Amino acid sequence: MVDNHDPPSPFKPRPKAPVAVALQGERGNPDSLPKIIASGRGKLAEQILELAFSKGVKVREDADLAELLVTLDLDTPIPSEAIVAVAEILTRVYEANARLSKPLPPPESSS
Repeated sequence: MVDNHDPPSPFKPRPKAPVAVALQGERGNPDSLPKIIASGRGKLAEQILELAFSKGVKVREDADLAELLVTLDLDTPIPSEAIVAVAEILTRVYEANARLSKPLPPPESSS
């Protein structure tokens, strides 16, 4: 019997570990740049996400941005290369918060 298949490679690419980065802006100072307050990969990333979800913090998925930001030290302002992406994310978060804070209109009666 002839096997025409390549033998399995012992060097299979590992799935990427999850990455999470938490940002925080300075309250009351809209001109300040957000800083990285937590970041990590794998289990640490999962813990960051669990904490965010449990506290009701808005989470946005952007793998490329997370990969860039996870390489930076904690308490580091966002680099200029990432400002536009972070600004877009924060805009969506603020919009979502505004929608959630508005009271719902009363249901329409069908009579």
